[in-house]
Amino acid sequence: MASRAGPRAAGTDGSDFKHREKVSSHYQMSASSKSEIKKLTVVHFFIWILVAAQVAVSHLNLVSHDLVAMPYQWEYPYLLSLLPSFIGALAMPKSNISYLVISMISAGLFSVAPLIFGAMEMFPLAQQLYRHGKAYRFIFGFSAVSVMYLLMVIAIQVHAWQIYYSKKLLDAWFNSTQEKKKK
Repeated sequence: MASRAGPRAAGTDGSDFKHREKVSSHYQMSASSKSEIKKLTVVHFFIWILVAAQVAVSHLNLVSHDLVAMPYQWEYPYLLSLLPSFIGALAMPKSNISYLVISMISAGLFSVAPLIFGAMEMFPLAQQLYRHGKAYRFIFGFSAVSVMYLLMVIAIQVHAWQIYYSKKLLDAWFNSTQEKKKK
């Protein structure tokens, strides 16, 4: 091994690394899952900004309703979807299992459920657009149904991955606490 005093210590060829300790797998899993959840939270925040902007612009009459359509009913409860991400962010620094569980459950209620409701709410309009080519709501010249379905496809994937990585993180934290109790 090299030292500050000079070259590698005598009697070693550098192959003495196998006895060194390794980082436990649940710590590696925890770090990688936290990183993925943070990235997904940033993407979720951008999606939330788009939905909130549409709701705010349409209700404050900043532009005409021909340019930005009135929001669909599912968009209002979806605005609460920032709450699970905030609770999840609170769970990260100290590996708080209860906050993470609350975040996962509320993500299903405030993020995924409004998206499912929205898909059902907009389905007749999407069907009408597909069959007859008629759209009555527009967002910057594009059919509002098409734009919102595109946003929903991305959002459902983001939330599904958030819940998946939260589950992996929960398993890593739970295994960590079980190992501590055994000692």
